[in-house]
Amino acid sequence: MTSVTGKVVLITGGARGVGAEVARRLHAKGAKLVLTDLDAEPLHLLATELGGRDGVLTVVADVCDLASMESAAAQAIERFGGIDVVMANAGIASYGSVLAVDPATFKRVIDVNLVGVFNTVRAALPSIIERRGYVLVVSSLAAYTAAPGLAAYHASKAGAEYFANALRLEVAHLGVDVGSAHMAWIDTPLVQDAKADLPAFNKMLAALPGPLGKTTSVQACGGRFVKGIERRSNRINVPGWVGALRWLRPLVQTPIAEREIRKIAPVLVPQMDAEVASLGRSVSARTQALEKP
Repeated sequence: MTSVTGKVVLITGGARGVGAEVARRLHAKGAKLVLTDLDAEPLHLLATELGGRDGVLTVVADVCDLASMESAAAQAIERFGGIDVVMANAGIASYGSVLAVDPATFKRVIDVNLVGVFNTVRAALPSIIERRGYVLVVSSLAAYTAAPGLAAYHASKAGAEYFANALRLEVAHLGVDVGSAHMAWIDTPLVQDAKADLPAFNKMLAALPGPLGKTTSVQACGGRFVKGIERRSNRINVPGWVGALRWLRPLVQTPIAEREIRKIAPVLVPQMDAEVASLGRSVSARTQALEKP
């Protein structure tokens, strides 16, 4: 296991949820942090909680803008001398079926969750290579299975997984390790917002078999992530059973495995789309506010 003491870790989506929890845990272990987010207020509050400028650099940046991420990486290098770990964590989700989701929102999800991963890694990679560091791409259980009403999210997270797989092959000979993280439902603002906005989302979770509809705490997820970063893991699965679905993916996508969700989709999808229409938005209010220029 590699010590993170003194290591410089760049985390996107660092203001809330898993990003903030990982930041807290790494800071307690002596890491130096570079935290980026679009949401300036909670980002600065977290920096204050962690001791202000002592070992923590915050940058308000949009992962969809390569120049913005290159600036964040340059500030990290100027402040701390380099970057040892990058965690491409920023992500959003959309509401509604393929027929109902706002097309611009669908594209924005892909931009944040997939293009944003590329921009983050591209900006940090030269320093990561120089320091023989570690890249963690935050994908999801959504790369292994699917649920109605989340096509953009599933597409983006599957893309993020395969981006990590390809990158691993490109940089292994340079001493750089690359991992992808795959989580079931975590009690983050993203999931909390969906539960509050869409009764149909709650019905879908209740209908999923076994542990698939259960929610894991941010604290448990953060602990797993930190262990994975210390081990430079190829895969981080939260909870641990998520890893089994990687191997069972061909079976999960069969009509037999999809039987239960197919039974409720004819009712669930129209209900979700009606709720989205009533909201007048295809994202949470919090995300919508951040997206406004």
